Amino acid sequence: MCGRYAATKNPAALVSEFDAVDETDGQARDADYNVAPTKNVVTVVQRHPRDADGLVLDEEPAVRSLRVMRWGLVPFWAKDPSVGNRMINTRAETATEKPAFKKALAKRRCLVPADGWYEWRKTDGKKEPFFMTGEDLAFAGIWESWRDKKDPDAGPLITFSIITTGAIGRLTDIHDRMPLLMTKDKWGTWLDPDRDEVGELLTPPRDLVDTLELRPISERVNNVRNNGPELLDRVEAGQSDLDSALFELPK
Repeated sequence: MCGRYAATKNPAALVSEFDAVDETDGQARDADYNVAPTKNVVTVVQRHPRDADGLVLDEEPAVRSLRVMRWGLVPFWAKDPSVGNRMINTRAETATEKPAFKKALAKRRCLVPADGWYEWRKTDGKKEPFFMTGEDLAFAGIWESWRDKKDPDAGPLITFSIITTGAIGRLTDIHDRMPLLMTKDKWGTWLDPDRDEVGELLTPPRDLVDTLELRPISERVNNVRNNGPELLDRVEAGQSDLDSALFELPK
């Protein structure tokens, strides 16, 4: 699974990295060292422009842009947005089949920029936190636009889910799941709004996984209220500098 990650690059850096237009409208936080579900975060999408009536101009080139979305997918047909709390991740193995995900996978894909993600290894009854990190990381995601039928004047709620796969390589020593990493050469294909079939992209890239650093870190990350660069500091594996009973451990 992927239930927590770090994203510290500001929009200007992401504009350059992803060759995108900044459409975050000042909503983006420059650095978040403890991104948790229901937070608003920066994602990358690629869409055809629309005319004044909202109609998609398919003949116009698609534009890649940064957009702020809330983590936790709310399908357009959901009656209540709280369903998003249970849809922070989408399993690659069933994404093409489940009604909550298959249309978004075909039509509304995004990338989620990240410095790395957190995972907890169970060791002797304890949970040891690790930070998996590398260069140019982006998680594959899907997104949806939801409107409250009880409040037609309210704007749309834009939400996303991170696609996960079975862990591979050294990551299996930490956890049996991992976010689907999208290598830079696949960004354009994944974001292409005219492409409906992406089954061949739902396999984790072993070459990239083999370059990742699996860094043991402090238990401070266990509490979502803790947020700062010290969360990324390396500690000795198995070392506990804090009483874990004080923290909310991820389920």
